[in-house]
Amino acid sequence: MKLLLIEDNPQLAHWLASLLREQSFVVDLVEDGDAADRLLRQARYDVVLLDLNIPRLSGKGVLRRLRERRDEVPVMILTAADSLDQKVLCLEIGADDYMVKPIESRELVARIKALLRRQVPGKANDIHCGDLHYDLRTRQFTLAGEDLALPPRERTLLETLMLKAGSTVPKQALIDSIFGLDDEPSADAVELYVHRLRRKLEASQATIITLRGVGYLLRTRD
Repeated sequence: MKLLLIEDNPQLAHWLASLLREQSFVVDLVEDGDAADRLLRQARYDVVLLDLNIPRLSGKGVLRRLRERRDEVPVMILTAADSLDQKVLCLEIGADDYMVKPIESRELVARIKALLRRQVPGKANDIHCGDLHYDLRTRQFTLAGEDLALPPRERTLLETLMLKAGSTVPKQALIDSIFGLDDEPSADAVELYVHRLRRKLEASQATIITLRGVGYLLRTRD
């Protein structure tokens, strides 16, 4: 899963990015509102973590522009401003959650997972496609009751397909989900990861279908 962190304090930004990457999130980091706004017009994220006091365009400005474009990506405000009026304003203009610094790491990760769960039909922690199961709390897969160990990018790709199980996911969306700003995006790499996942799912009731020129589809076998 891919997060956008918008934070201009270098030490805090580095700590948060490292923490989230240790939790196997793909994290892009930007330091000002203009850069964040440009990136949010081009790329797709699962959750946005947004500081309010950032240069060039304020956090509230980034949030307003995002919602004016009808972009529904979940946004969590991370701020030192412990003001009820400010919190209410941010929620009114479209924030989904609000945390006051200093940030407690376990609570942050739990709240991110809660935002992700809201996007799942029924808001369930357990998602399944045949005998392939995914637990949002642990971000782990099981296959026929056994743990399915996956390298980080294969897991991120399968997460993206699993959260959209039964719907087609464009190849570009998969590229965006597994590569960060510091990576070199590769369509060939996506095809390789899909091939590896198919081999691991050979005995499964779940399968990944290629729709030429459209994308990929995770569904149960006929």
